[in-house]
Formats: sequence, structure tokens, C-alpha cells
Amino acid sequence: RFLATMVLSSAEELQNTIAAVKQDAFALAHASQELRSNPEVVLAAVEQDGLALEFADAKLRADREFVLSALSLDGFALQFVSKELKDDLEVVLAAVSQNGTA
Repeated sequence: RFLATMVLSSAEELQNTIAAVKQDAFALAHASQELRSNPEVVLAAVEQDGLALEFADAKLRADREFVLSALSLDGFALQFVSKELKDDLEVVLAAVSQNGTA
């Protein structure tokens, strides 16, 4: 019974955080490390404002597939991807194709 409550609490925390970052992307800065590592949470924040990628876990910012998804939402997120991915032509083109000034 206690474990079920813990799981529910985690699910509620996840949903509450997603709702918060959809309203204010920079709420991601105040989320737990676990939630800043959650692709669903971070993409919800980036969709609201790409600059929120700054607060995502470094592993996500270095994950090529995740970064391409984030850049499809907001090309300005490019400034917060890992150095290696900034040197990846496809990643840069994804940002620029989403936002020509990225």
C-alpha cells in the first residue's frame, strides 16, 4: 500500500511538473534532477520556450535523438546542446530549419 502511494506521488509530481513547465518553461530550473532528466518534462518546457533547455540534464542535452526532437520545437534551444552536437551539421540544420535565426 505504501509503495502504491509512492508511485502515485511520483506520477502526480510528474504531471504537476509538466503542467508547470507548460505555463512557465523556466519552472524546469526548480524541478528535481530526476525530472530535469525526464524527456517528457523537458520537451514540454522546450515547446513553451526553447531556452529552457539550459536547465535540462547534461545527458539529455548530449542525446542526439532527444536534441533533434527539442530543436524541432524551438531552434533557439541550439545554444544549450552539447558542444559535440553543436558541431553536428544535421543538428544545426534542424535548428535553422525550425527557426532561421537560430
